Amino acid sequence: MKKVLTFDFNNMMSGMIGKDGITQQQIDSQLANAQKAHAKVTAEAGQGWQGWMDLPYNQDKIADDIIACANGVREKFDTFVVLGIGGSALGPSAVFNALRHLRYNDLPKEKRGGPKFYVEDNVDPERMASLLDVIDVEKTMFNVITKSGATSETMAQFLIIYDLLKQKLGDKANQHIIATTDQNKGNLIKIAKQEGFPTFYIPDGVGGRFSEFCPVGLLPAAVLGIDIKLMLQGAKDMDQMCRTDDIAKNPALFASLLMHVAMETGHNISVMMPYADSLRLISDWYCQLWAESLGKSVDYDGKLVYAGQTPVKALGVTDQHSQVQLYTEGPFDKVIILLAVNNFRATVDIPHGFADIPDVNFLCGSTMNKLINTEMEATEYALTKAGRLNMRITLDSVDEYSLGQLLYFFMLHTAYSGAMLNINTYNQPGVEEGKKATYAMFGKQGYEAKKQELDSAPKKDQKYII
Repeated sequence: MKKVLTFDFNNMMSGMIGKDGITQQQIDSQLANAQKAHAKVTAEAGQGWQGWMDLPYNQDKIADDIIACANGVREKFDTFVVLGIGGSALGPSAVFNALRHLRYNDLPKEKRGGPKFYVEDNVDPERMASLLDVIDVEKTMFNVITKSGATSETMAQFLIIYDLLKQKLGDKANQHIIATTDQNKGNLIKIAKQEGFPTFYIPDGVGGRFSEFCPVGLLPAAVLGIDIKLMLQGAKDMDQMCRTDDIAKNPALFASLLMHVAMETGHNISVMMPYADSLRLISDWYCQLWAESLGKSVDYDGKLVYAGQTPVKALGVTDQHSQVQLYTEGPFDKVIILLAVNNFRATVDIPHGFADIPDVNFLCGSTMNKLINTEMEATEYALTKAGRLNMRITLDSVDEYSLGQLLYFFMLHTAYSGAMLNINTYNQPGVEEGKKATYAMFGKQGYEAKKQELDSAPKKDQKYII
């Protein structure tokens, strides 16, 4: 196993940041809880909603089928569009942004080496109209991703696109849709069989926010020419590293223990701050993973706990000029996670000039590579000097293998953290309440009682509407 990620937890400790830091006594007090959480996650691997833990091991054959399908898409189509929301969109977007050219869609076709790529994860009508302004649907493959086929947003997008395809292509419309859904149940699998769509399956026990290593994430990545087997290998190696309950050797478990102590001491905000534009959308993916998994009102014992930690996304160095002031001098309620990269895929020199202006000339002869990493180290120092909890995860470089390790690290970190909190990491009752209300408002059959509940809810007072 290659060592491509380094985890530095020094600046979480009281010896580095002072009284707001975590002590060895606090670590010792939570060690048994962490080991119990590790045992629970390990024992339940592959069971229930922990089917995601099998993905690094059981997707090899499916990966071959995906690569074959993706090669056909790359040969025949100018554009590939994902229709999905939540984990069906955030994972593919994060991997695309991390591993392909940062201005991929703006490149000429011969430099892209693959179709243009769009992820449509909202139902803003202007967004759909704008997509249709820039693509030729007759040269586009659409990947509809929803396990149940009952996701209102995704199915609305599908209805619009498939109607348009049928208008333009008639009985060949089905050649422009790939469905990714449950193999045996749900609406989309029924439609896929009826219409003859090529179909990939989301395994049982794999929820949306843990789905990047199944066809949900692997198919879009393969269409983009990304080595999905190397991603899976990175995930597998991270899983192997974290088989031990020794926190000194298991970075995901150590991070969970530290974050648990942080939450217990009032640090209710987790800031994800990559110092690389390629990792910018990892923050979006992380926000869903962390928020939906840990934000729960009751624990397994039925006790009201209102657990969770609010994830916030930032980007270094951009947000040094918008958010870091708050992080260094505002409330002591945050943990800042810095993502760093040692070796960027490009080097840009800063040329010499303006020798008579020292405030400018001091940069000359250096590189943007050195500048971004120096600013990251400077921000880390400023946070530490101000006594603010922060940790650093460093990637040797951003490639398929390191990204597979990073994503799987955060999945394990989330699973361990949920177990330490004694909550159900995999349900999302708060999300479901909003879904049910939407169904009722649209008059969906079976939601009449919910509609009555909505109709009897307190009405807004006009004096508070200006």
